[in-house]
Amino acid sequence: MKALASLALLSVLVLPAFARAQDSSTSKNSTGDKEAETYNEIERGLYLSVQGGPFFVVNPPADENTPRPFSAGQAAQVEVGFDIGERLSLGLFVQASTNSAGSEYVGKSGGAASGAFSMLVPGATLRAHLVGFADSQDVKRTFIYARAGAGFVKFSPKLLLPDSDILVFAGPGVEYYTRLRHFSVGVEITGSYLVSSGSIGFAVSPNLRYAF
Repeated sequence: MKALASLALLSVLVLPAFARAQDSSTSKNSTGDKEAETYNEIERGLYLSVQGGPFFVVNPPADENTPRPFSAGQAAQVEVGFDIGERLSLGLFVQASTNSAGSEYVGKSGGAASGAFSMLVPGATLRAHLVGFADSQDVKRTFIYARAGAGFVKFSPKLLLPDSDILVFAGPGVEYYTRLRHFSVGVEITGSYLVSSGSIGFAVSPNLRYAF
């Protein structure tokens, strides 16, 4: 009887200590097995970008021997694309622009219409990061890039410019990847050319991009 009492007392003293040791070991193993979450300093992959700004056409489309006055306007563009590593990006875009012109500009209407015109351009673009600059944490956040693209142009009003055209453009830009990871901001300067009409233009376009 005395032996049973001693065994019971020993159990009361030893078992809680053993349980605490087990819990501590389990807790340590659990903490050790849990992997720390890591984040990319810059997100790349599928992206959406918007840009817009002044857009100028030096010699708008027109019939021969009719005025082709310098035309100032505005353009906006939405692009969806995908980053191929750190250096290359491919995208599809839609651009809309409107340009003012005086009454002397009759385009290809033969005098039946005059004045302002607009363009709607769906197309594709390629961008290449040429040079990257690291910040104080050795993360390349600032890049100088070159961007080129082409698209199919529909003009409006149809009476003023009845024929469609092909737009090609290219130019340099600078982009900064913010510490918000998904967002980058930049500005680019592009020269453009309307293939059929021989019209030359240029644009200055601030942009904002979000990478998913």
